[in-house]
Amino acid sequence: MTNLDEKPARRSELFIGGRWTAASPGRTIVTRSALTGEPIAEVAAASPGDVRLAAEAAGRALETWAGWPPARRRGVLQRASSLFAERAGELAALMRLEMGAARPWCEFNVSVAQGMLAEAAAQAYSAVGEVIPSDVPGLTALAVREPAGVVAGIAPWNAPLILGVRAIAMPLAYGNTVVLKASEQVPCTQAAIIEILHLAGAPDGAVNLISNAPEDAPAVVEALIAHPAVTRVNFTGSTRVGRVIAELAGRHLTRPVLELGGKAPLLVLADADLDAAAEAAVFGGFLNQGQVCMSTERIVADRSIVDDLAARVSSRVAALVVGSPDDPATQIGPMVHAAARDTVLALIDDARARGAEVLTGGTAEGLYVRPTVLKGVTPDMRIYREESFGPVVSIISADGADDAVEIANDTEYGLSAAIFSRDTAAALALARRIRSGICHLNGATVHDEPQMPFGGVGASGWGRFGSRAALEEFTELRWITVQTGPRAYPF
Repeated sequence: MTNLDEKPARRSELFIGGRWTAASPGRTIVTRSALTGEPIAEVAAASPGDVRLAAEAAGRALETWAGWPPARRRGVLQRASSLFAERAGELAALMRLEMGAARPWCEFNVSVAQGMLAEAAAQAYSAVGEVIPSDVPGLTALAVREPAGVVAGIAPWNAPLILGVRAIAMPLAYGNTVVLKASEQVPCTQAAIIEILHLAGAPDGAVNLISNAPEDAPAVVEALIAHPAVTRVNFTGSTRVGRVIAELAGRHLTRPVLELGGKAPLLVLADADLDAAAEAAVFGGFLNQGQVCMSTERIVADRSIVDDLAARVSSRVAALVVGSPDDPATQIGPMVHAAARDTVLALIDDARARGAEVLTGGTAEGLYVRPTVLKGVTPDMRIYREESFGPVVSIISADGADDAVEIANDTEYGLSAAIFSRDTAAALALARRIRSGICHLNGATVHDEPQMPFGGVGASGWGRFGSRAALEEFTELRWITVQTGPRAYPF
């Protein structure tokens, strides 16, 4: 039996101006495991006043950090990447404790986050400009890239190390300072990112951390976006919250970069390798219980092969190992909390009631939802349009390639997509017709590399993360001229 009065052994504070500090006036919350109810940590619950202190600290540090030579900034990011490798086991275990994810997903988070820091280090010299020819005699015109200022990073729980690092690594590489607002679900995991950057040598105030009580999130986020030192808000999360962030950012003229929800389609054409398509669909649909923005939500298959593909997918899904996050054999762990489970089950029940066939799964035990495959999904079902963010994929029949593209585009989202076909040229032509920021041919919808431009269109957000694509988002392009000879003016 869980002791609700038990004091957690772990404590997580705010990090402001180079030191760990309590929230004012000492307010904390206790986080608990959704799976067991056991306390995890006593976490500082920031007020809007704490947010302002963090933004001011980042503003004061801007001149120092931006003024460092690129090699020195690169060194900090390289050391942070090395520390991720050294602490891989500790980081993965902490993430597993806070979000209940299976071991492979936690270890993958550490690996990708480490790579993102290494890529950010490699980009420390990339904020370059150009000389632009001028028609004025003796005038040299320069387009110069400079740090945007203080970047507010708001990271979600589902990939806390990957997305926590992505919220701040490239901004730091370009000379910005950062305030990371940790997810209420995984505050200790994301605090570890800031701790590592501090230990790697980031100067006081260059990296800052805010954690908060869930009920205080609206006030904390608005205080962060509204602060005059904050010039960018870098948000990854749901489309619902993203709309709120965008409205706040517009009100305060703070430029947002948003990576939001998805409803990724995987198109399987009549000539596709069905085994390869099934393998990609299972990986893309069920990694981290489907709690990934790029998850394969819809398998859009040509009617001539849909039954064969459905049999291959459902047999693979039925064999997935559902179990404890601590078991190395586990492939499907628990949902992050009861509300997420209930959302998925409601979508499955609605689809079943409207005529969808449940090929496998469709039930839950506690927070564990059996991986589910639905066949015969139609537009009148909620799951046709709503993001499930859970371990369920929908199989939809298409009458040829043109119909498959039309179905793929029948959504407000546009993050990731995939097409399986043996005719690469034809598939590439179809890819250009799909409205998504990302499209993979003969590969899973779930794929990311630190050096790639990552982002979506429509309700999946705007802006791009990753390597040089981030340069446009987190620097200001300035026009500077130098007149080196006489200049004739009309008066």
